[in-house]
Amino acid sequence: MSPARTRTAVYPGTFDPITNGHIDLVDRAAPLCERLVVGVAASPSKRPTLSLDLRVRLASEALSHHANVEVRGFDCLLAHFVREVGGGILLRGLRAVSDFEYEFQMASMNRHLIPEVETLFLTPAEQHGFISSSLVREISRLGGDVSGFVPAAVAEALQAEWRREAE
Repeated sequence: MSPARTRTAVYPGTFDPITNGHIDLVDRAAPLCERLVVGVAASPSKRPTLSLDLRVRLASEALSHHANVEVRGFDCLLAHFVREVGGGILLRGLRAVSDFEYEFQMASMNRHLIPEVETLFLTPAEQHGFISSSLVREISRLGGDVSGFVPAAVAEALQAEWRREAE
């Protein structure tokens, strides 16, 4: 593995929407690498609430305070995206023990697909460990206040989406 590749990390996800937990993970990971690419997956099988373009824009705004972080959308196999951006590290977050089995399976599969890439697991700060995008979407859809879980622009985008769906 070339040294340049090992200093580029890729943090993939659907980010539907990006949460304070995701931002916390980027805040922790950005100082550990030369370049961090946040890969926003199209994930059509998950039927995301927010469009890919909007998810990329919201993540870019939320992470703009990091000079070494870039946000890119992708709609291909993760292994192909990681190679395309020159990644040497795959960053994954673990909120709870329940995440481990799925993440371990994904790490093992990725080791077969992109053996030159190492998976790095990070945990969010305790105050963010319970936040998930699906819970944020549900609370917001039902009119609850999600301002403590996501940036203001994300909360506004979700409310706009619910209004659009109601019309």
